[in-house]
Amino acid sequence: MVVPEAITVQELAQRMAEKGADLVKALFNMDMMVTVNQTIDQDTAELLVEEFGHNIVRVSESDVDIDSSVDVDADDSLQPRPPVVTIMGHVDHGKTSLLDALRGTDVVKGEAGGITQHIGAYQITTKDGHKVTFLDTPGHAAFTQMRQRGANVTDIVVLVVAGDDGIMPQTIEAINHTKAAGVPMIVAITKADRPEYNPLKIRERLLEHEVIVEAMSGDVQDVEVSAQAKTGLDELIEKILLQAELMELKANPERDAEATVIEAQLDKGRGPVATVLVNRGTLRRGDVFVVGTESGRVRALVDDKGQQIKEAGPSVPVEVLGLGGVPNAGDQLTVVENEARAREVAEYRQQQATAKRTATAPANLDAMFAGLKSDVKEYAVVVKADVQGSAEAIVTALHNLSNDEIKLRVLNSGVGAITESDVVLASASKAPIIGFNVRPNAKARELVERHKVEMKYFDVIYHLTEEIAKEMAGVLGPLRIENVLGRAEVKQVFPAGKRDKAAGLLVLEGVIRKGLYARLTRDDVIVSATTIASLRRFKDDVDEVRAGLECGVVLADTNDIKPGDHLEVFEVEERERTL
Repeated sequence: MVVPEAITVQELAQRMAEKGADLVKALFNMDMMVTVNQTIDQDTAELLVEEFGHNIVRVSESDVDIDSSVDVDADDSLQPRPPVVTIMGHVDHGKTSLLDALRGTDVVKGEAGGITQHIGAYQITTKDGHKVTFLDTPGHAAFTQMRQRGANVTDIVVLVVAGDDGIMPQTIEAINHTKAAGVPMIVAITKADRPEYNPLKIRERLLEHEVIVEAMSGDVQDVEVSAQAKTGLDELIEKILLQAELMELKANPERDAEATVIEAQLDKGRGPVATVLVNRGTLRRGDVFVVGTESGRVRALVDDKGQQIKEAGPSVPVEVLGLGGVPNAGDQLTVVENEARAREVAEYRQQQATAKRTATAPANLDAMFAGLKSDVKEYAVVVKADVQGSAEAIVTALHNLSNDEIKLRVLNSGVGAITESDVVLASASKAPIIGFNVRPNAKARELVERHKVEMKYFDVIYHLTEEIAKEMAGVLGPLRIENVLGRAEVKQVFPAGKRDKAAGLLVLEGVIRKGLYARLTRDDVIVSATTIASLRRFKDDVDEVRAGLECGVVLADTNDIKPGDHLEVFEVEERERTL
């Protein structure tokens, strides 16, 4: 009888095949008033189990989870596996056309309809029978996270640089990721068919980022390719295979599979679908698995040609159907012995995730109110995207817009069409809904009309961030800039009319004008912020008084004036704000 560190009375009763009520009664006799749904600790559970005459095995929480780092395959079980190549580079530098051209060199071509257009994961077979798996990562800066995760499953990175454009911010970013992941790189200088193509310049610019190609007597291979003219493709594949041979890539196919999620989404007809890359072992139809906080059983496997397959070995990209929910990109998929084990691990991970979420909540009311009292404005949004990777990238990009004056709060982010619950949440919080490549369903559309919820649709991430930055700047209102125009000292105070006091001032610097904003300070502490209601010099009303002269003023809404106070007058200029 296995007992974890914490367990509900009901669960314990089920494990012991006893009635829950009997356990509650036994606890009652031990002076513990507990309901069946309450959680008890290991010691109490142990007393109960012994009371009912069962044997006990204590396990700690961490034993429940799967730790694959301990489980190392024996050398003699390892077999060569195809290399996994990630194509990285700046947006518009021809990554996708290069991938399409490479797929064109595949000997066993199926019809088009690759895994997804989001993260293309394709396996091609070369003329001499070698296999190579390609991953395509979307190029925009906000996809950094996905790329960081993508780099962990990668053996070789092909850095795409346009020969007519040069090195761009995302090229540098890709170089940094590759170095951080410690993965060898091959540079593909694309667009070799363009007249303004200059590979030498690219090689020189790469030196600045410590990427030294062989032509510059370094050890990074480079290839000049043209996806349009189909030149240099065979050479690129040759160099990839050469690099792979040096790396001696191996995995054990004869074991339970472990795979990494590259992308996941909620598909209308097929439910949650994950594109995974098998790291080791062979994934088969009917396998029971855990992936992140979800568990499931493989209902079908679909390869990059859109065909159903029975099994997928190491380095094979495949779509998995039969998940309980949508996992995150980068989650590990592990095949386990049975459904009970899968559920146990998934539940444990869900508890951990919940505990982590609640740990970050304010510890007490004071902390919560302190948070509320601060002057920081909040701009709340609801985010829905077509795939998990985009949703994450958008949330990260949006959080980066926050600053000391305004915080962006994502009330909810999810995958799939915009639903009624999204609209209800948005209308309750007066938040706009951001849809990335998704639209509301019919019911949600009605609610949007009724609650007048603001909808924003995008299909390019940086358009989205630009638009939201403008909105946030608008929420903050224009930037108020104070220009101090003059300072004066209060010499004496006398009554003016029934309630007001007038002050005799000596203007020390600048100029004092009627109608300007004014601050009255005493020992450098602000006593009141007000405006100048009237300004006199001798008996006459005047518009302004310059430095060195004396005058009398009446301040609006303030009578706390004493000789020795200082007056600072300023005007407020409003400028359009940018974040």
